[in-house]
Order: sequence, then structure tokens, then C-alpha cells
Amino acid sequence: MTNRERAMAILHYQNVDRIPVVHFGYWGETLQKWVKQGHLKPEEVKGCGDGNAVDEALNRRIGFDFNWQNMRGGNNGLLPGFAPKVLEVLPDGFRKVMNGNGAISMVRDGAGSIPAEVDHLLKGRQEWDELFKERLQFKPERVNAAVFEAYRDPAGRENPIGLHCGSLFGNIRNYMGVTGLSYLYADDEDTYTEIIDTVGELNYQIVKAILATGAKLDFGHFWEDICFKNGPLVSPSVFAEKVGPHYKRITSLLLEHGLDIVSLDCDGLIDALVPIWLENGVNTMFPIEVGTWHASIANWRKIYGRQVLGVGGMDKKVFAYDYAAVDAEIERLRPLVDLGGFIPCMDHRIPPDAKFENVQYYCECFRKTFG
Repeated sequence: MTNRERAMAILHYQNVDRIPVVHFGYWGETLQKWVKQGHLKPEEVKGCGDGNAVDEALNRRIGFDFNWQNMRGGNNGLLPGFAPKVLEVLPDGFRKVMNGNGAISMVRDGAGSIPAEVDHLLKGRQEWDELFKERLQFKPERVNAAVFEAYRDPAGRENPIGLHCGSLFGNIRNYMGVTGLSYLYADDEDTYTEIIDTVGELNYQIVKAILATGAKLDFGHFWEDICFKNGPLVSPSVFAEKVGPHYKRITSLLLEHGLDIVSLDCDGLIDALVPIWLENGVNTMFPIEVGTWHASIANWRKIYGRQVLGVGGMDKKVFAYDYAAVDAEIERLRPLVDLGGFIPCMDHRIPPDAKFENVQYYCECFRKTFG
């Protein structure tokens, strides 16, 4: 079987010859550390991106089968984006910088964490009408048809490739920030709804244009990142009312074209949003974070049955420890794999504290255990 056949069979509860060894990419700092340690050569990591030739070569070098984050999509962001610029340089070395989304952050050279956002251009109706609305309209140039025409024939495809369906709420959060978006719902629900509907329509039209090329991709995929360690950053009832129908519209279009596996990338404690996604055609949770709240496909399976699928749930922290920790993690995964409809995968990108030899050992042991 090919990796593509294995992955799709598992997510349809079918038998496979073995479980593929799947990952979710690397931090750039991780690859550079491994180069400095002599495990990899500079040319082996240069230009690495999810699912590209460099990534696939690293799979063979390290022991993975494929990267789930191997997807193709259109331009679903601001078109054009804002010109990034430095607004202020502070005495302590920080710079106040505006990015292409109109988000203003405090940044400093050498700091690799998530930027601290302090302001946003999009605040309400005036900025929406004057600066953002036109930038979120569908235009044919958002989809490079030639790229997708190359995927019309899936015969011989070794690895699964997803159709990236965009973001229905996460991108809006990026434009406004959590606080601004929350206040907007309370202060001006009409504008709040219009922004969501505009973004939903944009993503629908992009997916429709991609499918019109005749491309035969393997699954649909959304990105959101709208939860934190204690739950969603949006009221579930509001999310269901305002955003749910846009998921349903897009997943129905996917289903018409034979795509019945739809994954969604959302970090944090997502439990309150899982039923909303399931009701609206999103059936595969990715990643499944095993961090503070010990997320598990087993917990959701008890509630929602076999309709909920998963890719993720492997605790990448063990890569910083030793072989014994890796062995224990593989044993923890064994009963979850036995449930079916689940593909273990690092719950996030492999971080800089990961030891190269532990990652290789994981790949070797995983293949022996689930081969």
C-alpha cells in the first residue's frame, strides 16, 4: 500500500498493512540545531517546507513516512496585504511593527516566541469598509489553476495531499485580536456578522474554484487556532450560529466531489467546539493535544462514537528525554491505534529541545510496533 492508501483506509476504518509514521513538520530552530550538531547537512534542510521535496528527503533520512501538513490551497488572506512597517523603535530594543494583516506587535531580534500584539488596524465598521472589506473579496487570481491541474490524476501518488479550505474565524482573530473581536460582537453585531459572512464566502469561492480545475485531492482541511488551555476564545453558541453554516456549505461542496475526510487544525482545549465541527462536516481533529488537559481520541470516541476521527495525539515532549520515554509513549498510543480511525502524529511541530537520536528511534520503534 502507499502512504496515501494507508492514511485514507485508516480514516475509513479499513484494514491496512501498517500504520504510517506521520509528523507535523519542524521548528526552523530544530533543524538548525541538528545541523550544528552534525546530524544533518545544511543542504539537507535548506528550503524545507511542509510536503516539499526537502521535507520528503528528510522523511527518508529520519524515518518518517510523510507530513500530514502537506496541503494545497488558494490565497484566502488580505489581497493585497498591508505593507509591513516599523512604527516605533523603543530604547529597550523592542520595535513596534505592523504586519501584513494590520496587526501591531512588539518584536525584538532573537525572540522566537509568539509576538505580543498591542493593537490592530481593524476595529469596527469604518476600518472594515475603508480598509478591509475589498481586500477580502474573491478574485480569480487567488487560485493558481495550473498548480491544481497537475493533481487531476492521483494514480501513483505516494502521500496524501489535502485541499486547504482556509480559515473561517482564526484569520479574523488575526485581523482584530481576541479582545477587539469580542467587543465587536457586543457593540456591533451586524458588522461582526458581515465580516464572518465575507470571509466565509471568500473561502467557499476559493474551494469551488480549486475543485473546478478537476484536481483530485485526498482530504479537506481548515486552520483556526481559536482555543487556549481553558477552552474556546469565542462563545460556542455564537460560533455555531455565525460560523457553523459556512463550514457546512464548504464541507457539502467537498462531499459532492468525493472528499469525505475533513481535518481541522485548532490548538488548545477544543472540546466545546468539537460537536459544532462534527455537525457541520468536519470529522478529523488535528492535532490532538496531550498537554495540560490530556486530550485523547478515546475521550471523544466515548462521546461521539466513530464519527470523530483524529490525526495527532503523540506527545512530542518525550523527544527531549530518552529512549525509555519514547518506548512508554509508543505503548500509550497502542490502545488508541486499536480504536481505528486514528493516526498518531506529533501534536505540534518538533521543537528545538528534541534530540535527533530520539526522533529516529521513535520512527524505528513505531514502524516495528505498528508494522
